[in-house]
Amino acid sequence: MAPAYRAVLGGYWLGWLLLGLGFGLLLWFIVAWWHQTEPASGSQKLLIVLGFLGVVWGIARVARQFVDTPNPVIGFTPAALTLLALVVTAEALLRAYQVPPGLIPTPSRVLSTLLEVRDVLLQDAFQTVVLEALVGYLVGCSLGLVTALLVSRYVFLERGLLPYAALFSSIPIVALAPVLVKMIGIDWPSKAVIVAITVFFPMVVNTFRGLTEVSPLSLDLMRSYAAGEVQQYRWLRLPNALPFIFNALKLGTTLAMIGAIVGEFFGANGQGLGFRIQIEAGRFGFDIVWSAIIVASVIGIAWYGLVAWLERRFTGWHVSFR
Repeated sequence: MAPAYRAVLGGYWLGWLLLGLGFGLLLWFIVAWWHQTEPASGSQKLLIVLGFLGVVWGIARVARQFVDTPNPVIGFTPAALTLLALVVTAEALLRAYQVPPGLIPTPSRVLSTLLEVRDVLLQDAFQTVVLEALVGYLVGCSLGLVTALLVSRYVFLERGLLPYAALFSSIPIVALAPVLVKMIGIDWPSKAVIVAITVFFPMVVNTFRGLTEVSPLSLDLMRSYAAGEVQQYRWLRLPNALPFIFNALKLGTTLAMIGAIVGEFFGANGQGLGFRIQIEAGRFGFDIVWSAIIVASVIGIAWYGLVAWLERRFTGWHVSFR
């Protein structure tokens, strides 16, 4: 029985057993300390440490089972377990040390607040994401794409405009936002302009690289077939630039959310995730602050994932997906 016993403990079930024991200790402490008002003792805090170590060890062993999983959803299991472990451990530690909610709210309190104020946060999200981030993103990326096409076609534009595109792309959004808000106003168009400027320059630089970094042999082949400029762009330069364009689009999703939220810090009309974060942080309502951060993060991740899915659909032929 000894070899079989060691095989079970060292094989498939050991990781899940450790996970169960670790999460069990953490959850037991959370339930036991739910209504307590005094900090936990050293021995009770040791239970949190043991539970966390058990979870970490269990995840390390379980993760090996998902290395060669073709399904990305199933392959995400170790990452989901890691996130769950961090949340449960944070809940236990905050309750063990009795940290005031005005400083750091527990994850359970944040979740409860998120459910209570979801209608307000959804209205804020519509203002920030749709009216500001999405509008600015579409305008900035479209103008950047057209500008890159013109710059790659005409040498004088390349020499006259491209250096400034690389230069302005390094301007911090925190320095740009208050100026534009004061110039245009506190309503949503000012934040849309901030987002458009933020995503414009990365789109120009990345698209220009894709349009110009073309194999000379491929260009010679197109010219040998008497292909004109339009045909060269249609069949060679634009397909070659697609991976670069999608890189800029994925980067733009992050920049758009940052630009819209930061812009609201310097002026808003009473709505928006950035406005909500700023106001509630001043009131020490950090449960609402974290709820707004969660909403912004989920939307940002979903937006990035949508662009990444489109990239795979349109550039599946690229070597990076083989």
